Amino acid sequence: MERKRLLTASPETTVSKAAARMARRQVGAILIMENNQLIGIFTERDAVFRVIARGLDAKTTRLAEVMTASPQTIDPDKSFGYALLLMHEKGFRHVPVLENGSLVGIVSARNALDPDMEEFAAESQRRKQILRERE
Repeated sequence: MERKRLLTASPETTVSKAAARMARRQVGAILIMENNQLIGIFTERDAVFRVIARGLDAKTTRLAEVMTASPQTIDPDKSFGYALLLMHEKGFRHVPVLENGSLVGIVSARNALDPDMEEFAAESQRRKQILRERE
């Protein structure tokens, strides 16, 4: 679960501003909050399918118009595997984590890649070292 990368916005934020903030933070989703309550989520896929594909103007379209309202959430006591299975079954890539109704994090499909990417990088470095030793 990511806590440090939580990115939130109001429903009145424009898609353009939200996308710029997502790009700066290098995240694929922004959580839409109103009165300290999660009311929606907007993802990079929403930007493509709900904004660009429909020919909407990102500078004037508000997140409230194109977000997924009342997104599926999980409790922090659920396992990572549970979150991945839920995302797979429901066809989304991000699931907010709520504890007693308060936003505490987000799990993304990208989280599943992180350990594999670390292993890949380590294996790559190991192979480079072996090649250097053979030279």
